[in-house]
Amino acid sequence: MTIKGLRSLLSSYSFGHHHHHHHLDRPSSASSPASSRHTPPPPLQQQQLITGGVMKDDVAAIEAILAKWEPDASAYAKSSSLFHEDRAEAREYLAAVRDLQRAMLSFVSSDASSETSSHAALIRAQTLMQTAMRRLEKEFYQILAANRHRLDPESVSARSSTHSSASDDGDSDDVRGAGDSMSDVEGAAAIAMDDLHAIAETMISVGYGKECVKVYKVLRKSIIDEGLYRLGFERLSASQGHKLDWQVLEPKIRSWLGASRVAISTLFSGERVLSDHVFASSDSIREAVFANISGDAAVQFLRFPESVAKCKRSTEKMFRILDLYEAVSELLPEIELVFSFVSTAAVRDQALAAYSKLAETTRAILADFEAAIHKEHSKSLPPGGGIHPLTRHAMDYVITLADYEPTLAEIFADFPLQTQRSLSDLFDSSYSETRPSSPAFSSSTSSIEDGHGSEIAVRFAWLILVLLCKLDGKAAAYRDAGLSYLFLANNLQYIVNKVRSCRLWGMLGEEWTARHAAKARQHAAGYERVAWGKVLALVTAEEVSPGEARDRMRAFNAALEEACAAQAGWVVADAEMREEVRAAVRGMVLPAYRGFYEQWRVVLEGSGAVRFPPEEVRDRLAELFDGSDDSGSGSCSSYRLGADSGSVLSETSPRAK
Repeated sequence: MTIKGLRSLLSSYSFGHHHHHHHLDRPSSASSPASSRHTPPPPLQQQQLITGGVMKDDVAAIEAILAKWEPDASAYAKSSSLFHEDRAEAREYLAAVRDLQRAMLSFVSSDASSETSSHAALIRAQTLMQTAMRRLEKEFYQILAANRHRLDPESVSARSSTHSSASDDGDSDDVRGAGDSMSDVEGAAAIAMDDLHAIAETMISVGYGKECVKVYKVLRKSIIDEGLYRLGFERLSASQGHKLDWQVLEPKIRSWLGASRVAISTLFSGERVLSDHVFASSDSIREAVFANISGDAAVQFLRFPESVAKCKRSTEKMFRILDLYEAVSELLPEIELVFSFVSTAAVRDQALAAYSKLAETTRAILADFEAAIHKEHSKSLPPGGGIHPLTRHAMDYVITLADYEPTLAEIFADFPLQTQRSLSDLFDSSYSETRPSSPAFSSSTSSIEDGHGSEIAVRFAWLILVLLCKLDGKAAAYRDAGLSYLFLANNLQYIVNKVRSCRLWGMLGEEWTARHAAKARQHAAGYERVAWGKVLALVTAEEVSPGEARDRMRAFNAALEEACAAQAGWVVADAEMREEVRAAVRGMVLPAYRGFYEQWRVVLEGSGAVRFPPEEVRDRLAELFDGSDDSGSGSCSSYRLGADSGSVLSETSPRAK
């Protein structure tokens, strides 16, 4: 090569690239006989050249330092690690490489009169530089490989504050000193990071960055892949997600949720810290390296929640979708920070795509849930007017949703409830799908408007209204009007109790809850009036003849037995309401009967008309609802809502457990 050609090379610091095919693509071939066997040219000190302030003795010293660690110079050099054996000598070696570079630049800038001697010296220096680069490439590989576990992303991420800036030659001793306060492993890893930085900085400065980067990418990319595997991550496309049963997909979601924080905050963040440190001398290289190592893996990792969101919808999937949304939402700031490079924009875009799709799916599933309540068509009714399975499952679902109040508020922030009615009209007694004049919905929601009027609170109130509408229609299916009222009382009281036991109470407000509790009592009063009004009428005090009194007493006896027999299986699920209803029935019937009994007992004695003394009537009334318990009689483990493969709440969120 002419001196002009070498000058061109050196002027751009690219002499390593030009001779890329002459030296090694990977360190393992550094000791290959075919690549390293050559006839050494005469020593540089024999060249008659002194240029750029680099004296002959200085050049000789450079050659002596570099030649000692030439891979084929000795068995010791071939099998040993320069940075492991003698760190002071390693720093001297790197300094020699930089001095050699300055010498080569001096040779290139020499006068034309000395072109012949400069040419010979430059050729020799270039050969020596290639030898040094093979050595450094090998050292770089050895340090990365030997410290594979010390440089795991978790450890690197934990030390990021200590290594926030690049260190140079002398800084390694500072790190070694700091290592006294660390564990041996931490100290060794800190030193390894600085050694890698020193080698990379040197190789990049003399034009051999490509070789350095190639080694780094091969080894570190495997660390990322292995880390994701250890976290239990499995790649999942949208088509694969559609084919998986929920019982198979749900554990994969749990695994991703458990891995997400570690993957972003530790695995990818640690890799960013390490690449930033090692390649601190070149912004473009550290960006390219990190993007190459982590970009595709991060995109695949963040594509998983989007793939889940694209799977076939069902109400049972709601809570895992919300868990994924929360996880992605919480990670977005760190994703923006870790993947801040222009070249990693695809990772940020994927995170936002997953975030958006999960929100969209959440809104769609909630609409599906509401539609499933509307379309619920089971004909069976709980015996005795107990709690309907629809009430249980729907309220369990809504209560679990309430645990996600802040998340749902965020998801629905720009999607207000669409209705042709005002908020006050929405809950007015005139609104009912099936029975417009039904008393089930006379409660207003002024408390929501006056102090609890958040959009998400309104949406929860709406869901409960939809449920109440459905229950009102089901109540009409009972043939006995008293049982219909008891059914409404039981189910509305159950809803009130559930609201008061969870976050819904704070959202809907005490006024909303109290009004619905009062309405439940009104339903109970309706039962008392309808079921016992006729019995009471038979013993109401009025002027009657002895014959009429006898007939009324006999009619009362029959009506009491008939009512008690008919209501033997009737239920009042709430214990407090049960005692209130018993007391109310007793207060209706017993005083009137006692007065009638006392008035006509002597006259009717011996006629057989008097069968029950007041004490026995009291005891019979006290036995009402004896089959009740706090859960009512509407439990049905096989109940299904809608077309889902599972019940409304067949799988709850971890926070609900």
